[in-house]
Amino acid sequence: MPCKKCGSDQRSEFSSEVNLHFPDLKDRDEQAVLLFPKLLVCLTCGFSEFFLSQDELPLVSKRIEH
Repeated sequence: MPCKKCGSDQRSEFSSEVNLHFPDLKDRDEQAVLLFPKLLVCLTCGFSEFFLSQDELPLVSKRIEH
C-alpha cells in the first residue's frame, strides 16, 4: 500500500512505544496509557501512522467521555 501523503512505496514497519496523555484530565501521569503499536513510516517523506490492537483500543476508549 503506498504512502497516503506522497504515494511512495518506500515504507517500513517498526516496533514502537507510545505514551498517550489526555489533555483534559487533571492528573496526566496517572491517566497516561502506554501502548506498543507497530509504526508504519514512509522512508521518502516521513509520514507515519499506527494502528491500535484490539487489546489496546479499550485502554484508550474507556478514558474518552462520549
